[in-house]
Amino acid sequence: MSSDLFVLVLLVIIVLTGSAICSGVEAALLTVNPVTVHELAARPNALAGSRRLAKLRQRLGRSLTVLVIANNGFNIFGSLMLGGYAAVVFDDRKISGVALPLFSIGLTVLVILFGEILPKSLGSRLALQVSLASAPVLHLLGLIMKPIVLLLEKIMPAIRAENELSTDEEEIRQLARLGSQKGQIEADEAAMISKVFQLNDITARDLMTPRVAAPTLDGSASLSSLRSTLLNNDSRWWVVLGEEVDKILGMANRECLLKALLEGRDELTPADLSQKVEFVPEMIRADHLLEGFRTDKSGVRVVVDEFGGFVGLIRADAVLAVLAGWWRKSNS
Repeated sequence: MSSDLFVLVLLVIIVLTGSAICSGVEAALLTVNPVTVHELAARPNALAGSRRLAKLRQRLGRSLTVLVIANNGFNIFGSLMLGGYAAVVFDDRKISGVALPLFSIGLTVLVILFGEILPKSLGSRLALQVSLASAPVLHLLGLIMKPIVLLLEKIMPAIRAENELSTDEEEIRQLARLGSQKGQIEADEAAMISKVFQLNDITARDLMTPRVAAPTLDGSASLSSLRSTLLNNDSRWWVVLGEEVDKILGMANRECLLKALLEGRDELTPADLSQKVEFVPEMIRADHLLEGFRTDKSGVRVVVDEFGGFVGLIRADAVLAVLAGWWRKSNS
């Protein structure tokens, strides 16, 4: 092979390689999971490449502009230069009439197959690896092309838009459902994810035990007079009531009351053994309730209406029942 043909083949390889790299990186940037990129960049010991990739993803319009310029430089300018050089080479050999059209067709096919389709397929399949490996080079290329990119951003402001990482409840539900269908997560896990969002739509009023059914004790009664009540009802916590309507003195633990009876202190009253009560409004959402229960050992709250009146009792297990799928909303 003569030197001019060798140079022509070498230039073809360079153009195809440059086009393939740009196409593969572009596909990888568009398909890489943004949540994964954000999680990698947020780690304390995150690699520089992951942080660089997160910034490139945040300004995705600018990153794609750089890639499009580079890719078209190889595909358009490179093809034109190859065509011109090939015409000179083939003309020197007196075969330009047949060889040049065949070269143009062959180069077009090679660019389509090996400069676009194949690298984009590989870039999509290996999105994270390709994106992380190319992030430093793409950042450097962006710095070199910054004047051109800034000019294009003034002409087309849409390029400047930042690609913020965001999602909503419906998208997470769909992802959980899709993950369950694909076998990536268990079906019960997907169902629980959906029920977690349901907590935002349920209030204490929906989950509470109404006042008429809530376990209550007269705060002034002696434990001896309440012996049968305590023995026949296994409620762990009791609301201790005062003489006035809706006067709540506190919460009494059944174990403490029974222990006092066994120790012969039956002259004490529930008010003597009561603990501080936690009140919640009846319209408080269940997700806020669950957060409060995490820091409370008793796991019980007294529910009050807008006037401060006692309307019911709610326990942590009532909120957990929603997550477990045991709770069904009443139609009343």
